[in-house]
Amino acid sequence: LEEAAIGGHPEARYSLGSREWKNDLIERSMKHYIIGANLGHDNSIKVLKECYKWRDVTKADFAGALRGHQAAVDARKSPQREAAAIFQATQAGNAR
Repeated sequence: LEEAAIGGHPEARYSLGSREWKNDLIERSMKHYIIGANLGHDNSIKVLKECYKWRDVTKADFAGALRGHQAAVDARKSPQREAAAIFQATQAGNAR
């Protein structure tokens, strides 16, 4: 799991954050969630939002994670990906 997280796998970061949280290592947990959010992981940003409400993460860290998450999501968007999604949706409709 640690190797996957180091390799940039967002779900691994989220899982490590959850593990650290369960072990009461809140600060380390927040770091994993922030990195996951910066990689575009939706559940990481949701957890950070809740943690911000409970003041487990600072406003500056949460704002940075939001910007990083949005940048990662935007980076995944492209005309080719959108065309492929439309194509797949039409193919799925034809398969019925």
